[in-house]
Parts: sequence; C-alpha cells; structure tokens
Amino acid sequence: MNSFPQTLTIAGTDSGGGAGVMADLKTMQERHVFSAAVIVAVTAQNTLGVQDFAALPKKLIDEQFASVAGDLAIKACKTGMLADAEHVEIVVENLKKYDLGPLIVDPVMIAKGGAALLADDAIDVVKRDLLPLATVVTPNLPEAERLTDMTIKAPEDMQKAGKILRVTGAKNVMIKGGHGDTDKVTDYVLLENGKEFWLSASRVDTVRTHGTGDTLSSAMTAEIAKGNDVESSIRVAKDFVEAAIRNTIQVGHGHGPLNHWAYGEEHPGN
Repeated sequence: MNSFPQTLTIAGTDSGGGAGVMADLKTMQERHVFSAAVIVAVTAQNTLGVQDFAALPKKLIDEQFASVAGDLAIKACKTGMLADAEHVEIVVENLKKYDLGPLIVDPVMIAKGGAALLADDAIDVVKRDLLPLATVVTPNLPEAERLTDMTIKAPEDMQKAGKILRVTGAKNVMIKGGHGDTDKVTDYVLLENGKEFWLSASRVDTVRTHGTGDTLSSAMTAEIAKGNDVESSIRVAKDFVEAAIRNTIQVGHGHGPLNHWAYGEEHPGN
C-alpha cells in the first residue's frame, strides 16, 4: 500500500491556472506521479499579471504539512512562491521536521508580468536556511544574480554563479538562460559530483511562457520521485518544458500558459 510515486509542491496558487501550484499539479500528473500540495500563499492572478496576493497563517501551513506527512509517502518535493522571510522560515521548519524526500528549490522572486513574489528581506533567509536543504536549485538569470550578488552576462559568469550557489549548500545547480537575448536558450548545470554541462534549445518567439520555471522544477521533482538520478531528471524536465513552449496554446491576453500535455503527445508512453 501507499507505494505509488508521490510528490509535494509547496508554493502559491495562480487563479489564472498557468503557474504556481496549478502548473505544478498539471506537470506532475503528466509525469505520472501523484501530487499533493501545501499552499503558502493565494494570488489573484491571470496572464496579464498579479493583481493581489496574501500569505496564509503559520498554523494553517503547519497543519497542511502535518496532514500530508501523516498519510502520504512523499518521495520528492519542491518549493515555489514563498512570499516573505517569515514564510520561508515556516517552510524550512517543516522541511526539517518531516522526511519529504529530495527538495527542488525554484527560488520564485518575480512573476512574468513583473510583480514581486518574494520580499527583499526573504532573499537572505533563502540563501541561509533554504538552499542548504536543496537537492537542486533552479534559478533563472535574474534570480541567480540576486542570490549570488553578481552580474551575469556571459557563460563564465553562469559557471561562477553556479559555484557560489554550491557553496551555499545546494547540492546541484541549474541556472536557466531563458532571460537572455540569444537565439538559443542555454542553461548551465553543475552537479554535486563536480560534473558540469550545458543544455541548449532554440528560442521560441512567443509570450506564452507563463509558469515555465514552475513547470521545469515540477517535472524534475516528478522524475526524482520515480527514482531517477538528478542528471536524467534535469534532462527530461528541460525536454518537457521545451515541448510545452513549442506547442503553444492560445489562452489569455498576456503571458499565456504552457501546453502541459505537449510532451506526452510528442513522446507517447512517456
């Protein structure tokens, strides 16, 4: 009993359905794992932006963790939007309390429309308390800059930032290159064993990229929960996101969501 691969997303909702917990659950379902959720914050959000959000009380977050841990066999988990320093600390406290498997940290800071999803005072808490718990951390370029206090302009800067993030305690690092301006989207990966490599894909000319980071980290979480190693999980997640962006769907009037079932159509049976 209770042996089916189970995952947990610890993040905020997206009422527009394209990012946050909504994207996490869709992605994990597509990767054939069962997904649970601990809601840290609730947003009023759509493809045009974030109109409002509120973080949940500590007691309710703690009780969600207790409910999940008391019944399910979580094999891997991920964090997304954590709102502020207080809520990062609440999440860290619970991650230390319960065995929820390997942790993928998506250090969500800014929404596609520009709204701040992590208070400035929380960044130091993420670096000090959350990253040392991370099996993988997956910042985009602006997030990596904030976490490392450096400017990233060239490939060698990504490599330097990756090494800094490893020093903070994260075992494996993936710095996403989607915010660059080249024809190729190139990500840098530095693994715990010292191996480093680059993942490249042709840039798709589209604004329909809402929830990209959530989707990537969720796919990675699902693969790890199924018992796959970190490198292969990262590679599958990259392919999953690339397919989801390339096979666009027309939803909303702004930064539209990804097509979360595209990978399955391109790779039947996977």
